[in-house]
Amino acid sequence: MKKQIIDFISYLKIERNYAINTQQAYERDLNQLIIFLNSQKISNWPQLTSEVLNLFIMQLRHKNLSSRSIRRYLSSVRGLLTYLVNQGQLKHNCAAQLSTPRITQTLPETLNYEQLLQLLKPQGGARFERRDVAIIEVIYSCGLRVSELVNLNVDDVDLSQGFLTVMGKGGKTRHTPLGTSAQEAINQYVLERHSDALFVNKNGKRIGVRSVQNMIKKRALNAGIKVNVYPHMLRHAAATHFLQSSHDLRSTQEFLGHESIKSTQVYTHLDFLELSKVYDKCHPRAKKS
Repeated sequence: MKKQIIDFISYLKIERNYAINTQQAYERDLNQLIIFLNSQKISNWPQLTSEVLNLFIMQLRHKNLSSRSIRRYLSSVRGLLTYLVNQGQLKHNCAAQLSTPRITQTLPETLNYEQLLQLLKPQGGARFERRDVAIIEVIYSCGLRVSELVNLNVDDVDLSQGFLTVMGKGGKTRHTPLGTSAQEAINQYVLERHSDALFVNKNGKRIGVRSVQNMIKKRALNAGIKVNVYPHMLRHAAATHFLQSSHDLRSTQEFLGHESIKSTQVYTHLDFLELSKVYDKCHPRAKKS
């Protein structure tokens, strides 16, 4: 059973071009399923039933996992079983009809503009001060995911045109405007070193996601910001401020690299009135005769 999971993760990487974080999340979820199935004396996938999966979900609930986490587990299981059906190793996906826990939408945490300026204030003569400022400027300027940021190369930056080429989810490329402050920060930082990777660590290697997370958290604490700050808060702040300024949902969707406008609506906590205005203006079915 473990081999099929390895093959599935390889499929997500090679065929579906999933981000490394997504691959790792799927693998963690499915390894937890294997542990549970071993406890149930189930040693091959055809033995799996919807009843057994319901027991697995009940066990997750008893661990006080959130509905959002349980939905993620179910998504991982469904993905694996669909893959096995397509490979001819299973006759049907017994997870397909399982009910998915409903989740209450919670608004993403964000930073206001004053807190952003606090993050960008010089913090002494730190060795990587210019790099850290450039990282924060780029995430906020372009609304990047941290995984997108760490994969940037120097060649992805076009300072003459003020654009950044970003490899997003599913290997999809988008071009996003790069603000003046971010351009200046990159220019000052890049002059200091030579590497294909845009942002590097102390060893001159491409910086990792965890390093960026730790840097932003530490910088926020040093700046006296009382909340726990992480990179995605900068992305959400960028999206919120962009939408507030543009009042353009479609542009915000493209800015964030969202496939579905529904994702953008939730992400930017757009209220119904604003959505109605966009709908009335843009949807063919909403045009008045």
